[in-house]
Parts: sequence; C-alpha cells; structure tokens
Amino acid sequence: MIRKEFIDIVTNTGMATLKELRRLSMGKDDEINEFELLSMPYFDENKFAKICSEKYGITFIDLRNAKVPTDTLSTLKKRLVIKFRAIPIQKTGTKVTLATFDPSVVAEGTKELSDVFKKQVEFILTNISSWRKLYTGIKDSVDDLINNIQEVTANTAQQEDIKAEDISDDVVTFVNRLLAEAFIKKASDIHVEPYEKIFRVRLRVDGNLVEVAQPPKTMMASVLSRLKIMAQMDISEKRKPQDGRIKLMIGGNPIDYRVSSLPTLFGEKIVLRLLDSTNLQLDMTKLGFEPKQLEVFKEGIHRPYGMCLVTGPTGSGKTTTLYSAIADLNTPDNNISTAEDPVEFNLEGINQVNVKKEVGLTFATALKAFLRQDPDIIMVGEIRDLEVGEIAVEAALTGHLVLSTLHTNDAPATITRLLNMGIEPFLVVAALNVIVAQRLCRKICINCREERKATPDELIACGFAPASAEKIKVYQGKGCEICNNTGYKGRVAIYEVLSVTPKVRELILRNASSDDIKRQAIRDGMKTLRMCALTKVAQGLTTLEEAVSNSASDQL
Repeated sequence: MIRKEFIDIVTNTGMATLKELRRLSMGKDDEINEFELLSMPYFDENKFAKICSEKYGITFIDLRNAKVPTDTLSTLKKRLVIKFRAIPIQKTGTKVTLATFDPSVVAEGTKELSDVFKKQVEFILTNISSWRKLYTGIKDSVDDLINNIQEVTANTAQQEDIKAEDISDDVVTFVNRLLAEAFIKKASDIHVEPYEKIFRVRLRVDGNLVEVAQPPKTMMASVLSRLKIMAQMDISEKRKPQDGRIKLMIGGNPIDYRVSSLPTLFGEKIVLRLLDSTNLQLDMTKLGFEPKQLEVFKEGIHRPYGMCLVTGPTGSGKTTTLYSAIADLNTPDNNISTAEDPVEFNLEGINQVNVKKEVGLTFATALKAFLRQDPDIIMVGEIRDLEVGEIAVEAALTGHLVLSTLHTNDAPATITRLLNMGIEPFLVVAALNVIVAQRLCRKICINCREERKATPDELIACGFAPASAEKIKVYQGKGCEICNNTGYKGRVAIYEVLSVTPKVRELILRNASSDDIKRQAIRDGMKTLRMCALTKVAQGLTTLEEAVSNSASDQL
C-alpha cells in the first residue's frame, strides 16, 4: 500500500494524477505498489528522485550497479523493509545506511530503526528501479522464516500423529530457528552435540565449524527428539546409529536435510547435511576451472566412451562437478543413469538410483543393472572396491561413458589407486579419459579485503616463481560483520585436470609411480592444485594460507 504522504509528493511533481495514485494505493499492506509507477508514461523516476533529494535535503545515490552483500540486505526484517521502504546497504560499527525512494518515511524511519539497530541510522535516496533490484535480492531473516517452517513441521508432526504436548513450543521454535539460521548462513552441516556438562550446536560455514549456541542442557532430550521426529527416525532407538531425511520449504526454497544420529557417551549426536538445490551450480564455466582446464575436462566427458574420474576429500565439491558434467551431457538423445549413496539432488531427465545395501542394492548391482538398460552414460557415486572398479572399466570399454569419484590426494595418485585395487594396467590405459582432483579454498571477504605484506622469500617458498614474487600482491580479510569477523566469505574451487596423454599411458603400462606420472603430466601442460591455488592468490580471491593448507607442494 502507498503512503498518503508519498501520494502528495508525487502529485506535486505532476508526474502522475491523483486518480492513478489512488488506484495504486488500494493494494495490500505487504505490497509495494510504487513499482507500478515505472509503467506510467509521464513518471520519470530519476527526475523524481533528484527533485526529492533537493527538496528534502537527502543525498541521492544511483544504486543501479551497486553490489550489496546479501547478508547486509537481509539484516532488517522484511516487514520493516516494507513498512519504511528501507533497505540496509552499508553497516559499520556505529552506523547503518538505508536506501529508500520515499522521503516521507525518513523522519519516522530514523527514529524507529535507530532503536532496532541500536546504531545511528542514515537514509539516502535512490530511484525506484534500483530499490526494486535490491529488494529482490533480500533473503528473509531468521524470524521471517520461522512461521514458514512451522507450517511444514506441523504437517510432519500431524502425519506422524505426534501430540502437541509432547514437545514444548520453546523447543519447536529453537529447532526452527536453527534450521533457518543454517539456511541463511549457507551452512553445509549442522552439528547438535551432547556433552557431560553442556549441549552445543555448531554450523559448518565455508568449511569451518563455528559454535552458534549452547542451549540449556535441560532442552537436550527434547531437541534431539524433535529432530528425530522430523527426520522420521525411531525416537525410542538410542543404542544404534540411524539415518533420516527432513524436507522443508524455507522462504519458498525447497531444502533437504540429510540427518544422521550417533550414540555417544552423553547422548545422541545428530548431524544434518543441508542440500539446497537453489545453490547447486550446474554451469561448469562458473565452478572455478581455468580456461585450459575446462577445455580438457569437457573434451574428456564428451568422448563417446571411456572413464572420467573426480577425486578429492569429502566436502571438496566432487558431487557438484559431476552434476555439472551430467547437466552438460543431458540431452534427449542420451540415456543417463546414476547410482548414488544417497541421491543428493534431483536432476530432471536423469534416472537416479539410491543405493540401499540393506536390500542388496549396491553400487556393483546397480552398475550391472544399468548395463541391461541400454545406457549411454553412467555415473556411479564412488569406486570403492575392485568389483565396482572392474564393472566400471568394462562399461567404459564397451561403448559407455562412465563418471565416478575416488578418494585420493591428487589426480596422478588416482591411477596408482586403480592399479593397487587390482585392475590391470592395460585396462586402465584403455578406459581412462580424464581425471580431475579438486579442493575448496575459502574466499576473501570483499567487504573487508586489504593488502598484506608478503616477502619474496615467503612467496617463493609457497611456490611462486622468483620473477613473479617481486610483483605479486597478496590480500587478506580484516574481519567484519558480514563475514562474522573471519575474513572469509564463500569458497572457490581449485582444480588439477590430468589428460591421459600417450606419454602418460606409457608410464601407466610400465607401472610407474604417481610422482613419475605427475612429472610427465606437468610437462604435458597440467596445472597442479598448488599452481591453481597460487593463481587464485594472485587474483586476490583467496589467501596465501588457504592456498598452502589446501594443496601439497609441487616439489617431487
């Protein structure tokens, strides 16, 4: 609904009639009908903003190309954003700057929002389209999301025939707040941990665990029971591990939580893995590959047959890389089947199978079944043993493209791992197309990034060439509210892409060591994980410390 004061301001400029504005003002309280002014023939939003700036003495800033972090945009509850047409665009230790297009809100908004933020509040004016762009980037706050979650969990409880008095409202609110906070902070995991004297909750954000709460120990049993009920686990079973799944809609986003319980000395520890399909990046060009690496990887996955492997530790982004490859190959003329443990994201047009060992559906049995289903492309979650390895190689050698993962330290070590499993060298040579090793490095927070001193000797010791060590600028994050004073916000992938060239094939047939294979691959043009990490340092994306901790030295 449009404020009467704003209607008076617009009509005084002559850019819209009172009749037109009254029609707009008939909307609901939670609607921003001023956006419709942009479609009116005589309304010039830039001229209007500048007239208001001069008349009311409020600074005008064109925010069309402004990049405001989502965390800053979302620091004000959406109902207050709508009430005052005010969006936070900058926060410091003592002041919050808010953007609005309506000068009539400034006096009241300054008074009320100063109490909300407990800081000085300053308003700036911008045009309506710029404000609308910022508004669409706002994510609901934790408080705004709780009601939405409650509706979903209430339905779950009803399906399970759980009585309302079994779990208190305080516990329900705490769990909902926890799930919403993890979503907003883009956490990958939630750890709910019972100890002898405390009950602790931690979130894994950008790869690091951060403590977010220590609720009263008296809440522990109820919180654990609430989570198990939502995950459709047996709340009476506390002696053995259980797995479950929670599916929620948070702020209109479908979120899956993969839930695992583990009996510990002082109670059950529960870990929830967040699977947010809205954050799944399927565009390979945006994953972090360097141009040459992407070219080699795409060439490998677009061959008509063969095996393409992705390697790295748990949580290094292997699934995202495989899903992006599958998405690139997902055309109407390809029959694609995947065996996963478990299926993390649903991909349209792909035959996805959940491995279930308890009923005999293993990776090996799924692979054998796929080969009877006229497949073109097969993805198997992981090659864990010789049986799966042999079937995957056989499939790759009989006209199918096979994608899979292993747990090794780098790309050359993957070859050694296959040989040590017992797969013959000549079969490995014939089957392999490309191997990708990867890690995730934390990105420097762009809001508090600053240059730091690094000596040439320090840079050379990390792997920079002496000639470039004199010129490289190194950055770090100072720490701010946006990054929770960590200096990091988000993560970026580093890759090592090994193409199985003729010379590499010769070394495999001779049972050469992984170090020998690595040397030859580098001579053939492969960039190692350390080389890729140092490139990200030179680009100002990550710190020297992150590069070193996530990649091994190239000294062989």
